[in-house]
Amino acid sequence: MTQKPKVAFFDFSSCEGCQIELTNFGDADFLELLNHIDIVEFREAMSEKTDDIDIACIEGSFTRESEKDRLIAIRNRAKIVIAYGACAHTAGINALKNHTTDFKKAVYGQDADQPHLNSNDKALPISHVIKVDYFAPGCPMSKYEFLNIVSHLLHGKEPVIPTYPVCVECKRNETICRYDVGDHCMGQVAMAGCGAPCPSQGIPCEACRGFCEQANLTALENTLINKAGFSASRAKDKLRMFTNALLPDTSNP
Repeated sequence: MTQKPKVAFFDFSSCEGCQIELTNFGDADFLELLNHIDIVEFREAMSEKTDDIDIACIEGSFTRESEKDRLIAIRNRAKIVIAYGACAHTAGINALKNHTTDFKKAVYGQDADQPHLNSNDKALPISHVIKVDYFAPGCPMSKYEFLNIVSHLLHGKEPVIPTYPVCVECKRNETICRYDVGDHCMGQVAMAGCGAPCPSQGIPCEACRGFCEQANLTALENTLINKAGFSASRAKDKLRMFTNALLPDTSNP
């Protein structure tokens, strides 16, 4: 990109926490990035809009058929699409509804039949509808990883997202394994790249960044049962929190 690229941010079904994470950027690296890009659309921070864009950053999962045309329109306007945050990347916790039929009643109670609450039976990653060029996973996404992705693109380089598990980062950080203190963790199947902040603070990894390459989910289930004392059903349910849309046969509990 030889000219100052136009960057736009869009949101679909999500808590918009990743957009808020962006507006919280105040460090020198982000302020320097603003000298090299033009943010032309960003609902959380501005009302202006434009037509053609170089980089479209999309937050949120695909949950309504009516969203398909909007996603396709964004894809047609943008040279590059980045799915940022767990909801756009894996459908996130929105996909918890994928294995049940009464999710609306469970969430909304007596208001479940309100027409504005209608959505598809399944929540899916936006890559189900459009081609996504790059992913910035996590809940919320790592602001430093996002900065690295955009910075690489500005320099004409391919962004690098780790494919190994979070356990590797815990080892590098000399973090005590959660299983060694009688806890549980999904780090053995979770995609690294976040720096493993949760285990370092005594919090189990929940695989909010999705699965690493060749993730052995059966081994994780066995570890949760044999080392953490989970029941078989609880071990299976643990896989659904952020990654339900990635599992086979998600329509069945």
